[in-house]
Order: sequence, then C-alpha cells, then structure tokens
Amino acid sequence: MSSGRPRVGTFKKVTSLANPLVKDIRALHQKKRRDDTRLFIAEGQKLVRDAAEFGWPIHTLAYAATLAGDPAIGALAAETKAGGGTVLEVSAPVLEKITRRDNPQSVVGVFRQRFAPETDVGRDGIWVALDRVRDPGNLGTIVRTADAAGLAGVALVGACCDPFALEAVRATMGSVFHVPLAQLSEDTLVAAARRHGARLVGTHLIADAIDYRKADYRPPLILLMGNEQQGLTDTLSAASDQLVRIPMRGKADSLNLAVSTGLMIYEALREC
Repeated sequence: MSSGRPRVGTFKKVTSLANPLVKDIRALHQKKRRDDTRLFIAEGQKLVRDAAEFGWPIHTLAYAATLAGDPAIGALAAETKAGGGTVLEVSAPVLEKITRRDNPQSVVGVFRQRFAPETDVGRDGIWVALDRVRDPGNLGTIVRTADAAGLAGVALVGACCDPFALEAVRATMGSVFHVPLAQLSEDTLVAAARRHGARLVGTHLIADAIDYRKADYRPPLILLMGNEQQGLTDTLSAASDQLVRIPMRGKADSLNLAVSTGLMIYEALREC
C-alpha cells in the first residue's frame, strides 16, 4: 500500500563495467531501447542542469567520482533523488563505457522523451516541418536554429531519424529541452494546417517555384523542408500554398538541409 509520499530516489557508487545500471544507460544508444523505454541520454553538466531548471525531471544522473563534493553536483543529485530518480557516482572507465567516448563529459543525464500533441502543429507562430529527415546532425542543428529564432516547434513528418539519438541531442546544444517536437504523418500535418488556417510554404527545385524572398510568410505558418536526397513528397508539394526555391549561383544544385532551413526561418521572421 502506498503511503502517499513521493518516492525518494537512490544513490550508488559504481566502479564495475558489468553493473546492470551501466548496461541500461549504455543500451540507450540503441534506438530500439530508446523506443521501448522512452528514455534518452544527454551529456554535460550545464546541459543537464539547464534541462532540470526548464522542468525536465532527471531520471538517472551519472557523474564522475572526481566531482564528489562539488556543490553544483550535490544540488543536481539532491533534486534527482527528490524526484525519485537514481544518482550514480561512477569511475572514469564506467563513464567512458556509458558515453562510448574516450574523453567523455563528466556528467550524464537520462531523461524521459517528450512529444507535443499533433494538434499543436500550426496552431500559431511558425513551425518547421521536416519531411523524412535522415541525418541526426541536420535535425539537431535545425532544432537549435528553431530555438534561437523563437519558433513554435519542429514537426517530424514520416520516417525521420530519432531526435533523441545522442548525436541529435548533442547537435541541439540543449535546445531539445526548449523546442516542442511533434511526430505526425503527411495527411495529419496537412489536416492540422487546414484546421488552424496555417500557410504551408515548401521548398522545391521545380522551375516555377518562386524566389524564397518573395513568399508570404505571415503566421500561422508551417515551413516544409524536404528529405536531404529526394526533397518533398508529391503529397506535401501538392498541399503547399506556395513552393519556393533558394537561388544558387555556383555549380552546386542544392544546399545542406540545416543551412537551407536556417535561411527559410530567418527570412520568415522578417515578416513577423
């Protein structure tokens, strides 16, 4: 029978590479494990502290034994335990195994994944919708740019890479904790845009796409960015209120997805 009091977390000193808790955290490098547990890893003391301050409870906190006695670490550990989480003081080899890096950050946090409701997409402000983005570095950079620009959120359409993969989380530089992320299908995205009266402006290389500097970016707005190799699907292209292109003067026939998304975002902000 529950006492009605919140569960108090635990503290352990870990030096064994075979410890089950170490194996559990390390397993989060695998997408299947992240999907099964809905957990993910974030590295770095500042990032973990900022996430906690922004309202993300720490599920598991692991820190290097050399930081024992550090007041900032003590505060993080106390907050983690108060929320029912687990605190691990670990040796350098254990930290290397958890992060799979030779020179790891001294603090690692495990957090529970969050996704915004599909119905939030296009409700107000500016959203970026990424169609089947495959590169976690691109995805993380776009989330970071969306955060810097104060966008309403980032929507992942179709079979996208995992925004909570460690490479993507690293690329966000902490913005994964600030920017709402949504997952939805093409049809659901288009339906959400129509329901909220949001304009769909998509990038495309077709000849009759207009210059991106001449588009109507009045919010509510959803910027549609296509897959790195294939661009937008026919469904999303057909649903767009405007198709735009970014002019190129050199030999290259396309831009990196994160770069082109940044250009689109800041051009859209000129009308806000």
